[in-house]
Amino acid sequence: MQNINNLLSEYGESHKNETNKAIHWVCVPLIFFSIVGIFYSIKLPFYINGIQLNVALIFLLTVLFYYTALSFKLAIGMLVFCILCLLLCQFIEANGFAQLWFISILIFIAAWIGQFYGHKIEGKKPSFFKDLQFLMVGPAWLMSFIYKKLGLGL
Repeated sequence: MQNINNLLSEYGESHKNETNKAIHWVCVPLIFFSIVGIFYSIKLPFYINGIQLNVALIFLLTVLFYYTALSFKLAIGMLVFCILCLLLCQFIEANGFAQLWFISILIFIAAWIGQFYGHKIEGKKPSFFKDLQFLMVGPAWLMSFIYKKLGLGL
């Protein structure tokens, strides 16, 4: 597995334009949330303390193992974001605004349109065209900026 700093640097090569960066600050978290929402909608026939388990929990555990392998500190920040996504999914389901899976699919499509528009402005293809691993590096790239702002290292 590559070094986290190398991955972030390589990802950053196709994310230098300020407009594209701003679009990524909106769209990457939305895409991540939408995937969690889709998986959260797939219920498992198991309960813990009366709470029905879902596929999102398995997905996020796998994601967190990946981030932990890259950087334990990074994984902590991503854990916080994962918990926020789960809480938002629970809130949407509990308050019945609309079906979570439907909202998630709409967000997913709109956010990807935004991402591709940002890369059109940038004039460079998305990093994941080179290596699918960069689909996971995007959220880490944003988290690394939050860590820098807080004076934390990876």
